[in-house]
Amino acid sequence: MTFKADTNCKCEVQSAANFGERAEHLKIDILLLHYTGMDNADKARDWLCREESGVSCHYFVYEDGRIVQFVPERKRAWHAGKSCWQEETDTNSRSIGIEIANPGHNGGYPDFPKIQISAVIELCNDIIKRNSQIKPRNVLAHSDVAPGRKHDPGEKFPWQILHENGIGHWVAEPKSLRGGFLQRGDNGEPVAALQAMLALYGYGVDISGEFDQKTHDCIFAFQQHFRQSKVDGIVDGSTLSILNELIRCVD
Repeated sequence: MTFKADTNCKCEVQSAANFGERAEHLKIDILLLHYTGMDNADKARDWLCREESGVSCHYFVYEDGRIVQFVPERKRAWHAGKSCWQEETDTNSRSIGIEIANPGHNGGYPDFPKIQISAVIELCNDIIKRNSQIKPRNVLAHSDVAPGRKHDPGEKFPWQILHENGIGHWVAEPKSLRGGFLQRGDNGEPVAALQAMLALYGYGVDISGEFDQKTHDCIFAFQQHFRQSKVDGIVDGSTLSILNELIRCVD
């Protein structure tokens, strides 16, 4: 497929093999960020464009800041997989996906270069400007929509810097409130209240009153995004305070 880049950023175009039509009843309201999780950016680029991969994305950002578009924004790319946000499981129909070249947790997980993050910021702002239904709450990590199954772009990704540039939600981490609060195996009304808060923000968690593996995975993903100094899946005062503040910021 031949197409013209949607973005106003400097961008190459290469057509991916895997894409389709978006569900008609869903509008683009999520910007979903990934890391590639492969040791070589060119290999990742090649894989994302191959039919046998079964995956694709809209945009790809190299470590040196180069941007490539693989799928037109009007089309449904295959990047989210099994996922859920705000009780909707067809994340691909709602989202624009950006793959950021980084070998990930299984490849040493290096820091994201400043020039790469600058390109991601420019691209995100351009996408949001043209897709006004993408609100701050819906600028997400792959791990947010697929907790436990995915961990990208991970706790090293500079979400705070993106927020400072007008992209996504962020609140400052409290300096105290570090005591233990809730963890795997706990149950009762406090756990149900926690699960209700996670679900209200958008996470796909059942309100069961049991702090099960799924709840742990959601908290772990939440911390990778919003409480990056300590990612352990345990709900301490700091984690709960941040979640409360984020809910207050919801549009």
